Amino acid sequence: MPIFHECQRCTACCRWPGQVRLTDAEIARIAGCLELSEHEFIQRHTRLTQDRRGLALQEQSNGACIFLAGKDCAIQSVKPQQCRDFPNLWRHPEAETQCRAIPHLVGDEEYVKQVAQVTGRTVESVRELLR
Repeated sequence: MPIFHECQRCTACCRWPGQVRLTDAEIARIAGCLELSEHEFIQRHTRLTQDRRGLALQEQSNGACIFLAGKDCAIQSVKPQQCRDFPNLWRHPEAETQCRAIPHLVGDEEYVKQVAQVTGRTVESVRELLR
């Protein structure tokens, strides 16, 4: 039986070092939210990914996401899919010790529906990811 993790918005995942990759659509959405041109957004808030194949959000000097302000995400309404997928579609070694999400045992179909709802994905795409 799967475990659905109900995010408590503790922001622990926003503080882990790593990279948040961005798609072209995410760049456009975030730039629009910040009232910047895509070029301005890219110059101010992104860096080349480690594999040099795309762009990722910059980090603060302590490794936290550049858009983490205290305990709030400055771009919550348009945050990248990678962020929306946490914690249910990630397998991060620190998640179990750092993340404060509340675990709920649910049936297979309920898990898929709840993950789709919190991530903004379709039920079909969640099923595909879980195969």
